[in-house]
Amino acid sequence: MSLDGQYDGGNIFAKIIRGEIPSARVFEDDRVLAFMDAFPQSKGHCLVISKVSEARNLLEVEPNVLAEVMAATQRLARAVRRALRPDGIVVTQFNGAPAGQTIFHLHVHVIPRWEGAAMGRHGEGMADPAELKVLAAQIAAALD
Repeated sequence: MSLDGQYDGGNIFAKIIRGEIPSARVFEDDRVLAFMDAFPQSKGHCLVISKVSEARNLLEVEPNVLAEVMAATQRLARAVRRALRPDGIVVTQFNGAPAGQTIFHLHVHVIPRWEGAAMGRHGEGMADPAELKVLAAQIAAALD
């Protein structure tokens, strides 16, 4: 899919926002949602999305919404650090299918990394939902 196109309100993140698909939520307010990635590249891999924007990517998002998403991303990364004590944290965001984007709703990945541990491939290997809920609760307890 190109960088241009129409927003699909049936995408998986839109369904998560509406509560049609379960997710292991870390935190949310009326504007943003942080939750565990169901196909994690590393233990504690989380996502941050806007609940109010229909931006498909960074190029389309409203500046005020981007600021909210990034503030939530920073808050989440700090909680991941406190809860899981990784050696590093990858914060990444993809724009367009050739760049690796698979869900066309703006989202940011927060991926904990440990020295010597390989990172999994994007979108492969579904996690156990019960384990994701435990991790979500750990990270939520470490929020500032």
